[in-house]
Amino acid sequence: MWSWISYMNPHRLTWGFAFDMPFAQIIAIVLVLAIVMDKSKKSIPTDTTVMIWGMFLFWITVTSIFAMFPSSAWVLYGKVMKIQFVTFLTMLLITDQKKINYLIWIIVLSIGFFSVKGGVFTLVSGGGYRVWGPPGGYIEENNSLAMATLMIVPLMVYLFQITPSEKKWLRYGIAGAIVLSLLSALGSQSRGALLAALSVSGYFWLVSSRKLITGPLLVFLVILGISFMPDSWHARMETIQHYEQDESAMGRINAWQYAINVASDRFTGGGMQSWKLESFLIYAPNPEFVHAAHSIYFSILGDHGWPGLLLFLLIIFMSWMNLNWVIGHCPETDSAKLAKMIKVSLVAYCTGGAFLSLAYFDLPWHLYAIAVLLRHQNSNNGLVGALNQPRPRFGH
Repeated sequence: MWSWISYMNPHRLTWGFAFDMPFAQIIAIVLVLAIVMDKSKKSIPTDTTVMIWGMFLFWITVTSIFAMFPSSAWVLYGKVMKIQFVTFLTMLLITDQKKINYLIWIIVLSIGFFSVKGGVFTLVSGGGYRVWGPPGGYIEENNSLAMATLMIVPLMVYLFQITPSEKKWLRYGIAGAIVLSLLSALGSQSRGALLAALSVSGYFWLVSSRKLITGPLLVFLVILGISFMPDSWHARMETIQHYEQDESAMGRINAWQYAINVASDRFTGGGMQSWKLESFLIYAPNPEFVHAAHSIYFSILGDHGWPGLLLFLLIIFMSWMNLNWVIGHCPETDSAKLAKMIKVSLVAYCTGGAFLSLAYFDLPWHLYAIAVLLRHQNSNNGLVGALNQPRPRFGH
C-alpha cells in the first residue's frame, strides 16, 4: 500500500480533500502498529550492505546537523528518512520470493501506469510533446519519469519470464507495456534517458548469450524508435554534442564544480538543500548561476561531502555484488532471473542518474533492499547447499 501511494501518487489524480490527504503517513502508522502487535519473529538481514547503509544514514544525520542551512536541510531530511524507514520495514517483512514478486508487481503497475499512458500519448501525438509523471512526486518531471521507466522495463521483463505460458493475455499485456514504456521514455525528450537507454542496450547485448541475434535486433529497434521521433526531438538530442551552447548543460557543470568545491572545503559537505545563492557566491565558479546538481553523484557530494559519496557508491557496489552472488549460486531460479534484471535497472539508474537529482528516490533503495533479501533468503533456505550437491546419475 505504501509503495503504491509513494510511486503512483493516485490521490493526486483526484480532487477535493483527497488531493492533499496524507495517505502515505496514515499507511505507515498503521503498518508500524501492525508490526508492534504482531508477535511473530522478525529481523532485518545483517550483512555488509546493511551495515554500510546504516553508516550512510548516520552520516546524513551528521551532515544535517552541520548543514549550511539547517532549517532547510531538516525538511528534506525528514522526507528522506521516512522513505528509508519504510524501506527497512520492507526488509523486515518481505520473507520469501512470493512476497518479493508482489512488491515488484506493485512497483511496475504504479510507475507503469504513467509509462504505458505516456507511450500511448507518444504514439497519438507523434512524439511532439513531452511525457510527464505524477504531480508532486519524485518522478513528476519528464526526465525523472523517463529514467524510472527505464528502471522498471527490466522488472517487466522479469514478470514476463515468470508468468506461466498458459496466461497468454497477461504475457501479451506485459509485452505491450514494455514496448509502450520504451516509447514513453523516448517521448519524454530527455537527453539523460537517451544515454541511459543506450547504456542499457549495450549492457544487455554484453551479457546476452546470443550476441549475433540481439546485436542486430537492438540496432534495428534503436533506429526504428529514433526515426519515429519528430524534428523537435532530434534537435533536442543534438544539443548533447554542443553542450557548451546549452544553458541547462552549463548550469549543471557549474553546479558540479560547486559540489566539488564545497565538499573539498567542508568535510560534511553543505548539507541537504544547500543549493542556494548564498552558498553559490562562496563556492561556485559562476555564483549567479544557481542550479540544482541534476546528478545523483554530485548531489550526494554537495550534500554530504566525500565521505557521503564514498558510502553511497559502496551501497551500489555491494548491491551489485549481492546480485552477482545470487546469479552465481542460484542459477535457473526466479531469484537469479530477478537479480539479472535488477542489474539492468541499476545500469539505467547509474547512467541516467548521472544527469538527474534522484539520489533519494525510493526505487533504487527498494532495489538495494531486494538485493539484500535475495542473497539472505537463498543463503538461509538451503537452496544453495542443494544446488551445490552433485546430481545423481540416471539409474543410481
